[in-house]
Amino acid sequence: MELQGICHKMHAGLCNLSVTDQHIQQANVEYKFILDRSEIDLPFSLGEDIEIEWTGKIICVSCGNKTNKSFSQGHCFKCFKTKASCDMCIMKPETCHHHLGTCREESFAQSVCFQPHIVYLANSSALKVGITRFGQMPTRWLDQGATQALPIMQVGSRRLSGQLETMFGAQVADKTDWRKLLKGEAAPIDLLEIRDNLLEEFAPQIQEIRDEFSMNLDFNENVEILEQELPREFIYPVAHYPEKVKSHNLDKTPIIRGKLNGIKGQYLILDTGVINIRKYTGYELKIRS
Repeated sequence: MELQGICHKMHAGLCNLSVTDQHIQQANVEYKFILDRSEIDLPFSLGEDIEIEWTGKIICVSCGNKTNKSFSQGHCFKCFKTKASCDMCIMKPETCHHHLGTCREESFAQSVCFQPHIVYLANSSALKVGITRFGQMPTRWLDQGATQALPIMQVGSRRLSGQLETMFGAQVADKTDWRKLLKGEAAPIDLLEIRDNLLEEFAPQIQEIRDEFSMNLDFNENVEILEQELPREFIYPVAHYPEKVKSHNLDKTPIIRGKLNGIKGQYLILDTGVINIRKYTGYELKIRS
């Protein structure tokens, strides 16, 4: 079988949702490939030999023009410099500058930045704190390869969620070690206990942030603590983890081959190395199995 098209990050969804004796929601993760913005069932199975070829063509995911190099996961240089989705505040939401009148795109701010956001704890390579739009649960966790996740707070804007993430970041990392992620499952963590400890420790700072953002009359800036949320557990389709993680690079080696041993986060785990599919957003790929 051969498929060809412009690559986008894989779509991760849940199936076989269940609740264990500990009242933890558990589900299996399943994936679909997205080529030319169309979802397709995976054209291969675990244990199958596959081949991925980059044709040398890159199409900007924003303007649709051909580009020689990809910036910020699939953008041409012009869009990278002008689109709000490529601004620094996407990586560091606490630096959002809409209130200063310097946002690149008002429509983007309204549809993304001023939507309800969740502050969460997750366990991927280890404990981390993160943020995501309310509608991006559980996608954000699955893209990061988290095996556990727990929403702990809900707020009305991206900037506010970023400030809370930065605050908790004094005690909890906000990054995932992708090599550890791909070498095995992280040891289980009691996220409920950690949540309670963090909320108690940072109660004065949370109140200060509440007071600061309560002055914003244009948007709902309430800070809600999600005390009733339960931890989620995710099971990824992985048959074998590598002992040593080696990363494939299509820019250097346009054709890669290997036996598929698993999928976790946005990574295909082959017996010859791993490849981050999201990294090649905008690339035209041929996939053979």
